[in-house]
Amino acid sequence: MAKKNKYYVVWKGREKGVFHTWEECKRQIEGYENAMYKSFDDIAQAEKAYGESPEKYIYAKKASLKKNISETPSSLPVTDSIATDAACSGNPGKMEYQGVYVKDGRRLFYFSHPNATNNIGEFLAIVHGLAYLKKHNLPQPLYTDSRNAMLWVRQKKCRTRLKRTEKNKDLFEYIARAEQWLENNTYSTPVLKWNTEEWGEIPADFGRK
Repeated sequence: MAKKNKYYVVWKGREKGVFHTWEECKRQIEGYENAMYKSFDDIAQAEKAYGESPEKYIYAKKASLKKNISETPSSLPVTDSIATDAACSGNPGKMEYQGVYVKDGRRLFYFSHPNATNNIGEFLAIVHGLAYLKKHNLPQPLYTDSRNAMLWVRQKKCRTRLKRTEKNKDLFEYIARAEQWLENNTYSTPVLKWNTEEWGEIPADFGRK
């Protein structure tokens, strides 16, 4: 089945209007303070919405986002958010993860280990992000592109098959601290799945594909 086109309304951005691709829309709103935008499945609906107040279409969704944790991607990413991602050279191999502020790509935290896996990195990145947001009392949602890591975080357990050795015992101590943080802390941060198919690579991506 062919992928259905979406249409993007920008009420506040570098240029306003109805755009036919996410890339066009992204150029108008990325890094633009308090941008207002939304996607629609139908061009007539998008044109109608552009002629109306944006509050009718976007503020209700933002209000509910602050109250609920959801894995269902919204039609557009929330730019006032953080994104996490991991990369690994080999399996196991040199792993690194980072968290960035989606609106401007600024790196917020980074970690690497010479003997780990990508799944471990994705898990640790989410926990690091949750701890970062709680420490700084920030309400932003957190994006990841790993459903597996989201499941591990919900279970409060890094279910890696990597064997513990002398080379990675410090990594397993780091994992244990992350699991302990999940056990001992509550959080209201929405953990959301990044919609790579529609939005492109997650902003925290290391660009090694």
